[in-house]
Amino acid sequence: MAKRENDSFSIKDLLGTYIKEGSLNKGFQKIHIDEAWGKMMGPGVVSYTQEVKLQNKTLIVRLSSSALREQLSYGKEKIIRMINEEMGEEVVKKLMLV
Repeated sequence: MAKRENDSFSIKDLLGTYIKEGSLNKGFQKIHIDEAWGKMMGPGVVSYTQEVKLQNKTLIVRLSSSALREQLSYGKEKIIRMINEEMGEEVVKKLMLV
């Protein structure tokens, strides 16, 4: 009988490895980006947000208010920086407000 090695790993580490190796990371990023948008922008902006999606490092946000779209367009770089900090890595390179 082979001797059992006493290597212990946390479930968090094992799941993290499984997600990265199994190409599931992009799917989790798409889910987490919606949560990050809501957290960073607050309930006022979220109430006018119709859709948030991540596509090829471009964050596409569909808004129902053209005035809000105009206001947010002035701070695109800051929004990208805040979202990437919240995600913990550079996930977004471009922001499109539609």
